[in-house]
Amino acid sequence: MPEVKTYNRRKMVILFFAVLFVAVFLIGRLGYIMIGRGEYYSEKAQALHERERAIKAPRGRILDRNGVVLAGNRPVCTISVIHSQITDSEQVIEVLSRELGISEETIREKVEKVSSREKIKSNVDKVIADTIRSYHLDGVMVDEDYRRYYPFDDMASKVLGFTGSDNQGIVGLEVEYDSVLQGTDGYILTVTDANGIELANTAEARQEPVAGNDLYISIDANIQSYVQQEAEKVLIAKEAIGVSIIVMNPQNGEIYAMVNAPEYNLNDPYTLNSDITYTTEEEKQNALNQMWRNFCINDTYEPGSIFKTVTATAAFEKGVLSVEDTFVCPGYRIVGDRTIRCHKTTGHGLETFRQGIMNSCNPVFMDVGARVGVEDMYHTYEQLGLMSRTGIDLPGEATSIMHKQEDVKEVDLAIMSFGQSFQITPMQLITAVSAIVNGGNLVTPHFGMYALDAAGNRIETYEYPVENGVISEETSATMRDLLESVVAEGSGRRGQVEGYRIAGKTATSEKLPRGNGKYISSFIGIAPADNPQVITLVLINEPTGIYYGGTIAAPVAQRIYENILPYLGIEPVYEVQDSEAE
Repeated sequence: MPEVKTYNRRKMVILFFAVLFVAVFLIGRLGYIMIGRGEYYSEKAQALHERERAIKAPRGRILDRNGVVLAGNRPVCTISVIHSQITDSEQVIEVLSRELGISEETIREKVEKVSSREKIKSNVDKVIADTIRSYHLDGVMVDEDYRRYYPFDDMASKVLGFTGSDNQGIVGLEVEYDSVLQGTDGYILTVTDANGIELANTAEARQEPVAGNDLYISIDANIQSYVQQEAEKVLIAKEAIGVSIIVMNPQNGEIYAMVNAPEYNLNDPYTLNSDITYTTEEEKQNALNQMWRNFCINDTYEPGSIFKTVTATAAFEKGVLSVEDTFVCPGYRIVGDRTIRCHKTTGHGLETFRQGIMNSCNPVFMDVGARVGVEDMYHTYEQLGLMSRTGIDLPGEATSIMHKQEDVKEVDLAIMSFGQSFQITPMQLITAVSAIVNGGNLVTPHFGMYALDAAGNRIETYEYPVENGVISEETSATMRDLLESVVAEGSGRRGQVEGYRIAGKTATSEKLPRGNGKYISSFIGIAPADNPQVITLVLINEPTGIYYGGTIAAPVAQRIYENILPYLGIEPVYEVQDSEAE
């Protein structure tokens, strides 16, 4: 028996110490949780009883160079209900159904759902939201929000782009400068019970939102508006599939206007701008993607005879050409095993180079290209930025489609010399010609100028690379003189503007496949010819009827210049004299 008592006593002692150990461990753990981790778990407990409601920050505006708002905001509201706070559900259902145009069944389902909060509708016009607010309905929350608004509907739509339902940029400048335009949302913290039901009559914590920054861009709303009107007129008159126009300062790359007609309504960007009906969602989405495309930067094409300015520049830079060199055009040139014809099939006969560029004579430029050679021609392409993207501040910029230099044969070089068998973007072309006429400096085309915060403080001024001296001043002066001759006496005569010295070059590019009867008619105009301040590229895509660039594209540039040169403060340099004797 004594042994049994001793054994039981030992068991009791062991049990006592085990219980004591567990008790000490639990007390220690509790102390650690309450003291060592008390703040952490206090925050976690608080979070379980708080709900955060976002206060949307207004997105920064986009303004033109003169402060005209091109993209702003309109106040809208989000309507929600809190089940626990509703005192008259029937009134809530009746009012919200009537004011929001939603069926009572749908409203009732959300009103009667036991949850912390149910969203009824977002992007509600502020007038309607204020009406709902005036009923003072218990349990109905009206939170303010913002929706992007474009005052001019379709102005520069393919440049500005638009935002999604979350107010984030989707295309255009809206997405390119999204980090600048986005604000910082605020919030409201509300207290809830254990079931997550928001409690009435409790204090709210509030963090105010920070508005996004305003972006000032180089577009001039007046110039953009006038250019867009001209593009739309030509689009209708020539029954074309598109008209694209770029107006830029060739000295610094600031873009005054960029039009791609037909444009689309930025306030309704998911509605197609055509009457075509699509049977599937995929077809409709493809049509929308095409509608949003900016031909000036997203697409490439064969530039045609405007590219002859590049060929001439390469020849002058290499020193294998002078203005008075003579050529013979019989109406064609045989290159290798190919006969390549001039647009004047009977030929231009004997002509100087000046006459050759005025006549836009293909045989002359085939001869000039042969003098330059493949290596030096490609070197000039590199110098003028034609082998890479321009760096414009828009998303989705395409780049040139060129032959590999080592693959270029004699026939390829001849055809390339007058702007065929390769493709570039309109933006690459106008940037290259800008360098040719501005003294030899390759600028970066751009829209962004500077950004201001909500208080009006300038937070950033945008700067862009310029590559100086890509061609010589002498070559640039020669090219300005020759291109002025093209407008004064040559194929670009319809680009003349009374009182001003205008330089330019025409082009009529046949679209692939050859022989399909589809063309892109174009004209590039420079003003003033002796000191270029404005350069304009006009492209008419698949015009019907007459399709020559000098006939239908040059007059568009003429009308643009007649209006915008005085507006820009560029004075005429001569007076037109009355030809009739007094």
